[in-house]
Amino acid sequence: MDLLRLVGRNVRRMRGARGWSQEQLAEKSDLSQQFISRIEAGLQNPTLKSLGRLSDALGVTAASLLDPSEAAEN
Repeated sequence: MDLLRLVGRNVRRMRGARGWSQEQLAEKSDLSQQFISRIEAGLQNPTLKSLGRLSDALGVTAASLLDPSEAAEN
C-alpha cells in the first residue's frame, strides 16, 4: 500500500466533499496550494504537523487521512 497516494486520495475526496478548491484548503490549513497539490498527487510526504493542520481544516481525525476505507468511498 502506497501511503502517500492513500493520503492524497483521502485529502482530495474530503476536500471535494466540502466543495473546496485547493486554494481554500490551503488557506484554512495554513499550507501552500502547491503543497496541497503535491500531497493530493501522492508526490509529497506530509509531516505529522501538516497532517494535523489538514485534518483540523477538514474537521476530521488525522487517522481518517490514513484510512484505506476512506479512499475506497470514491
